[in-house]
Amino acid sequence: MTLWMAFTAMFILFVAFFILYLGMTAGRIDRLHRRIDVALISLDSHLLRRSGVTLELASSGFLDPASSVLISEAAHAARLSTDLSSTQRDRAESELTSAINAVLDLEEVELIQSEVGGREILEECAAASRRVELSRRFLNDAVRACVQLRQQRSARWFHLAGHTPLPQTREIYDHVDISDRN
Repeated sequence: MTLWMAFTAMFILFVAFFILYLGMTAGRIDRLHRRIDVALISLDSHLLRRSGVTLELASSGFLDPASSVLISEAAHAARLSTDLSSTQRDRAESELTSAINAVLDLEEVELIQSEVGGREILEECAAASRRVELSRRFLNDAVRACVQLRQQRSARWFHLAGHTPLPQTREIYDHVDISDRN
């Protein structure tokens, strides 16, 4: 009789630890999804900030008219892409980055820095671009961690993520090297 009770107690203890493990895993998945939501909001705000600073640079008079038009059109398209799908928005943001890099070569950066207020607007543009890079990195790291956790057998078999769609990384060409030229 005592052997049977010992076996039953061990089985109950095993089940309790397994349920605790499942609960902790489900909680971790939930926290990662919340972290992804916060990172997406942060990335969106930094993308809007970068396009605003870029529009400010385009209208500042520091650039030649063709460069101003190129940057302002790309920034305007990036601002209007907030209602589009994430792939279309990523494409518009990547085009803005390409436009910034195309217009702000070394000579242009030196010319703008020599103007009154030019250094400040370039620093603001570089800072906004750096924040976009960091926000996207944080988001993609959280997405990778969440996907990796959701691919575990226990998470799949017991549907610990519920019906939440699998998060996707954001692939944006976002490296603006203004600060490298200062």
